[in-house]
Amino acid sequence: MANEVAVYPVKYEKEVLLKDGSTALIRPIKPDDVKEWVDFINRISVEPSYAKFRYFPQDFRVEQAERFCRVDYRNTFAFVTEINKNGKPLIVSVGRYYRLPRRETARVAFITDEAYRGRGIGNAMMAWLATVAKENGITSFKAEIPADEGFLDAFKSFGFNVERTNDSGVTRLTVPLARTKALTEKEEARESETNINSIHKLLYPHSIAVIGASRDPKSLGNLIFKCIMQNNFSGVVYPVNPTAESIMSVKSYPSVIDIPGPVDLGLIVVPAKLVSRVADECGRKGVKSLIVISDGFKERGPEGAAREKDLRDIAFGHGMRLVGPNCMGVINTDLTTSMNATFSPIYPPAGNVAFLSQSGAMGLVVLEYASSLNMGISSFVSVGNRADVSPNDMLEYWGQDPRTDVILLYLEAVGNARRFSRIARAVSPKKPILVVKGGRTPAGSHAASSHTGSLAASSEVTDALFREAGIVRVNAIEELFDVAGLLANQPIPAGRRVAIVTNGGGPGIIAADACSNLGLELSTYSPESLLALKAGIKRDVPLNNPLDLTAGAGDDEFEHALRVTAADPGVDAALLIFAPPILTNSESIAHAIARVAPAFQKAKKPLMACFMGQRGVQAGMGVPCYLFPESAINALARAIEYDELRKKIGGKIPKFTGIKREKALKLIDEALTRSTHRPLWLSMPEIAELLACYGIKFAEIVFADTPESAAQAASKAGFPVAIKLASDTISHKSDVGGVILDVNSEAEVKAAFKQIKSKLAAINRAKEMQGVTIQRMVKGGIEAIVGVTQDPSFGPVIMFGIGGVYTELIKDVAIKLHPLTDSDAHDLVHSIKMTKLFEGFRGAAPSDTSSVEDLLLRLSAMVEDIPQISELDFNPVKVMPDGEGYWIVDARIMLK
Repeated sequence: MANEVAVYPVKYEKEVLLKDGSTALIRPIKPDDVKEWVDFINRISVEPSYAKFRYFPQDFRVEQAERFCRVDYRNTFAFVTEINKNGKPLIVSVGRYYRLPRRETARVAFITDEAYRGRGIGNAMMAWLATVAKENGITSFKAEIPADEGFLDAFKSFGFNVERTNDSGVTRLTVPLARTKALTEKEEARESETNINSIHKLLYPHSIAVIGASRDPKSLGNLIFKCIMQNNFSGVVYPVNPTAESIMSVKSYPSVIDIPGPVDLGLIVVPAKLVSRVADECGRKGVKSLIVISDGFKERGPEGAAREKDLRDIAFGHGMRLVGPNCMGVINTDLTTSMNATFSPIYPPAGNVAFLSQSGAMGLVVLEYASSLNMGISSFVSVGNRADVSPNDMLEYWGQDPRTDVILLYLEAVGNARRFSRIARAVSPKKPILVVKGGRTPAGSHAASSHTGSLAASSEVTDALFREAGIVRVNAIEELFDVAGLLANQPIPAGRRVAIVTNGGGPGIIAADACSNLGLELSTYSPESLLALKAGIKRDVPLNNPLDLTAGAGDDEFEHALRVTAADPGVDAALLIFAPPILTNSESIAHAIARVAPAFQKAKKPLMACFMGQRGVQAGMGVPCYLFPESAINALARAIEYDELRKKIGGKIPKFTGIKREKALKLIDEALTRSTHRPLWLSMPEIAELLACYGIKFAEIVFADTPESAAQAASKAGFPVAIKLASDTISHKSDVGGVILDVNSEAEVKAAFKQIKSKLAAINRAKEMQGVTIQRMVKGGIEAIVGVTQDPSFGPVIMFGIGGVYTELIKDVAIKLHPLTDSDAHDLVHSIKMTKLFEGFRGAAPSDTSSVEDLLLRLSAMVEDIPQISELDFNPVKVMPDGEGYWIVDARIMLK
């Protein structure tokens, strides 16, 4: 057994992005790495500390290398970091730990080739060493270094809490591997930096090779090459085609390898079966980024999926970022680059709006529509199958891009939801994020066995994710651009008070109705404003809001009314509606708007214009123009929604004292051990014990398996009582007649027991009855529901709403993603439609909602500790009058 070779743990291979945007592979060392190991050690300058403390010998020989390369991948573990150099893997870093005898600590050392330092390789190695060590039961690292050694700084900069002692010029380090807040933050910062650098290289190449460029004017290869050339790309473009000497008068090359100069970006448009070979050639050429336009990958089934995995492996193996495959390409309108690396003949004007599309066809439509609106784009990315570059990557990049102020996303799937949420929470307070996402229909939901599972459908969960991250979800592409036109050019309104200035009564009424429907208010002009309006309006018109200047109003009257509106402190936003009459033309009104727009900018109030039924009218000065009043008011409401959402981001996750976590974990382990049935429903006694561990109030229950024992238990609890079916397999007890309330005597208890058993026998389910539970009736209070379900993309979802037997009929619930902050819990309780019930409706006493918020936070803590909880219902939760707390009357918890 001593000479047995450990099985190579392929699961510990990890592809990482480095600070310079390139990629590297961190992998476990192999016994056959001996030659590469010796080459690495002989190539580097080993610091004296490594030799002194025998981490690496100064005179390194093959037989010693064999010992260093042979590890058991548990108590002794070593990693190497490989980069691609000239088409071959090169070891540039080594990290190693070995467990100290009979201890949960390990000695650690790592070293990076000096030529490759400063790229984040050491940090990546340290992170992966620590992760694997923790999985193998190691809780801390130890190291001994000279007092002036930079090794200490490496640990501290990584985010670990380092304990140190000094003795005779030697620093002894103990590094606990527990995750700290600083560790998490620094990991995220490093990840962000590397991603942003790599995306910047993608968007700002100095040279592009179009592999698959063609002379055929009907081919994509011809169209893409033409788009790059005709839009004045600032760098060098190389067409690659083995059968053409030149394309569009530009010398062509048989292969990307034959190109004499460096290539930053490879744009691939060849048949799918050739893509992997071409991508490998790009890697050997030293290309930094790939855009694969070609289709025929995972969208075509298993064979295509295997082809896509091969493409991704090749890209990462060569350190290249990959957009696509099956995508439309990338546009960067920055004048320093001017890159249209797509097959769209439409090149939008430069601007401050970034757009991402997962659909190539949608991308074409969007670019055409944006151009018709004269909306400026900073950059456009079509991600296609998202084999590498994802919406998360682009969102993170645009969050710090000085050319981007508004971010638009068309999503078909969110991908890594936790990372998406983290990035969006950081970006949305500074820049609006607007999303159109498919999947609102019931076809996207899955069958669920609990109230919570059926109510928290995928679309509602996605909405919750967006709200918590400060993202505005719109319903259509047209609405997306309506809102973007406002947010990209106008101040965010300080409130909901809107002034409407028009030359037609009908359009004004339509706008006023839209305000009412969307929760906006019609402002009231101040007495000073009324006097000013009267002085500048030539006809005797009612000075109301909407302000109807009538069809005879000229551009000077519109301008005067708008100036007064801009100065009124009671106005937060203004909409001008112009229905073209005979006497005044749209152009003169547009000029008036342009003249008055600076007054609104100075007052930090948004100004919008509606030229009824007229497309293509440009008011200038960034004032967005709409076809109809409803669109303008909806855009304004969405802008206010964004402002309110971004202000809600925050809150704290409380830490509770007195929680019996170990007892709860033991209970779950015992429950999962007692039965092999999955999913497993906890019994009522188990639920009561579990909730008690977390300080969650559950009305006391007693189990009984005969009519007589049920009667005795009820008498002891005190009448009236509730009798409920006890069954591991029947989840909705009311549906089978398994709940009988207000039972007032022992005789009634026995009769209730027999009645439940009889009803089950009638539907051939009597064998599923283990007995009944007896619970003293909780009188009074408002019935609520609290629940948890597991979303396959987003993880645990926590729900609150109106409870009772009609929960699914009423569907008045709100949901949040786990973990909850204190502000999340408050929002949950106060965001349902019937929240006024808890505030004291029609003379009733206010409910103790603060205790419900405490319940939600304790539930979130329980879900954090017990990921096996798949679905959970507390229904009903009796919310008592203020100061009296709550009682959970019935509960169901399912484990997986």
